[in-house]
Amino acid sequence: MSEGTPRNFYDLVFTALENHQNWFANSIPLIASENVPSPAVREAIISDFGNRYAEGWAGERVYAGCTYIDQVELICMDLAKRLFGAEFADVRPVSGVNANLTVYSAFTDPGDIMMALAIPNGGHISAARKEFNGTAGLVHGLNVEYFVFDRDNWNIDVDKTKEKVKKLEEEGKKPKMAMFGGSLFLFPHPVKELADFLKGEGIIVCYDSAHVSGLIAGGQFQAPLKEGADAMTLSTHKTLFGPQGGTVLSWVKYAEKIKAGAFPGTQSNHHLHHMAGKAVAFAEFLEFGEEYAKQVITNAQALGQALSDEGVDVLASNLGFTQSHQLAVNITKYGLGGDLEKDLEKANIILNRQLIPGDVQAGRHYQNPGGLRIGTSEITRLGMKREEMKVIASLMARIIVKKEDPARVKKEVEDMRKSYQNVHFAFEPNTPAYKYIHVK
Repeated sequence: MSEGTPRNFYDLVFTALENHQNWFANSIPLIASENVPSPAVREAIISDFGNRYAEGWAGERVYAGCTYIDQVELICMDLAKRLFGAEFADVRPVSGVNANLTVYSAFTDPGDIMMALAIPNGGHISAARKEFNGTAGLVHGLNVEYFVFDRDNWNIDVDKTKEKVKKLEEEGKKPKMAMFGGSLFLFPHPVKELADFLKGEGIIVCYDSAHVSGLIAGGQFQAPLKEGADAMTLSTHKTLFGPQGGTVLSWVKYAEKIKAGAFPGTQSNHHLHHMAGKAVAFAEFLEFGEEYAKQVITNAQALGQALSDEGVDVLASNLGFTQSHQLAVNITKYGLGGDLEKDLEKANIILNRQLIPGDVQAGRHYQNPGGLRIGTSEITRLGMKREEMKVIASLMARIIVKKEDPARVKKEVEDMRKSYQNVHFAFEPNTPAYKYIHVK
């Protein structure tokens, strides 16, 4: 790559962009943290908003030229509040991690203690310890203690967590914040069961809904703010179908703290084209979100059952596999997650490896752990339903269980995808999901 003219590299970039979209148009996208936006959202994010600055709060900007930016941002905030039943919404965070940093800055100081899930139990790196390069520890200087996790029920153990909080207090290590939510997120967390206790101990209750935001907005998972959360952070993609970005939802009494945590606390300008895309996606979700969220969960449960029928060890089978868009698979009977991720990718089946409980004790590393994580958010947006889950499970099992040649399976994946090329759950239905837009 060191040789060539600027024009050569220029052309290579656009070739790669178009090749990528063609590849995904012929693949089965199962990464739980991804989704495909509508052409309407894509139109918003290529607008001139992306070239402008609007530091500060709507109506109180540091920059001129924000007349229409303010108009769209106020709409975006209003839609977010309506979707999630919040009194206050800050739509400026540029990612879910940035949204978490915003609430860390609003409610905690470096050196404070935060409760969160350990990564092998589903926790996200943004709420992890410094020794794991976690955002909470490395960037904000928080000391992280773990919720007690019940592996049989794939959830936080309420009684043992209460006992742990009391013990930490006795040791002079009282937590300042508790962060529910995670990266591997199969079942609703016990916010309702723990919120009153935690608040009674003076602990701020937050909920990272990055993965399940769309399921919450669609009324199919849980309602963290109604259940006692002081604040809720989002990613605006994943089970929401906006552009990549973040949001913080809360109550009016915390508004000024959160606003300061966002700007100037953790960011300057806030990617205004993506803010506009969020507004479009929020409007789409108010119209179509309930139907979409129901289908996402139905598909995840159906895919879990179909994979299990194919001999794949889908975790939490005793609990119906999942109540979210995600499935967790223990793959050790057939290999390791990193290796099988690559084999599946060769067949145009796109998912990711996943640390699962027991990996650390077994000496397995995140580069090649014992698990796979599967998500149904994007394939649902493409119009797939229960019957398609059986087909996908069969294609996956041919790679995982039967060890077939990925190139052979790839041809069948491409054939299968020919019938699923359009975006569903949108105001402009049946528009191409992966059509490359030529502007130049």
